[in-house]
Amino acid sequence: MVAGICAGAVAAAVLAGGTGGVADVQEAAVRAEARFALPGADAAHPALTYDRDLVPPGSWIEVRRHTDRAGATTVRLRVRGLAPGHAYGAHVHQKPCGADPAAAGGHYQHRPSTDPADAVPENEVWLDFTPDAGGEGRAVARHDWGFRAGEASSVVIHDRPGNSGSRAACFTVPFHPAG
Repeated sequence: MVAGICAGAVAAAVLAGGTGGVADVQEAAVRAEARFALPGADAAHPALTYDRDLVPPGSWIEVRRHTDRAGATTVRLRVRGLAPGHAYGAHVHQKPCGADPAAAGGHYQHRPSTDPADAVPENEVWLDFTPDAGGEGRAVARHDWGFRAGEASSVVIHDRPGNSGSRAACFTVPFHPAG
């Protein structure tokens, strides 16, 4: 088990029935969890904290992704041990986490764009949340579209909700596991 990541960042795929001329669509799910560590503590660690006050080392994250047979995707985020009452932003990002907070690249976008007007919840996966008094928080985002293989690789927690803010932590998620 690599630094607390769920041993088989659980992945399941079930083929949809059908015999038409169109390729079968799959229903798939991914679940991954980890505890946050400081960069450099373990080079292969999937969850890194850059702001130890907002995301303390040892705090926990779980991300679930479910894509139904119609191609709609739901992403669920759960955290424990974060700053109670602090409003966070969280988004799916393009690349895996790294020691440098910028390593995760930009937000994953359904319709890739450089226009700031396209950085909106309808085109991205926004998972803003505010932890309760016990430091637990949750968020859910649902879209009628799915991720392109290899273009969604992490969830970044930002120090404030919305489209801006410093990167407080990052969790590498196998949105499209091998096999």
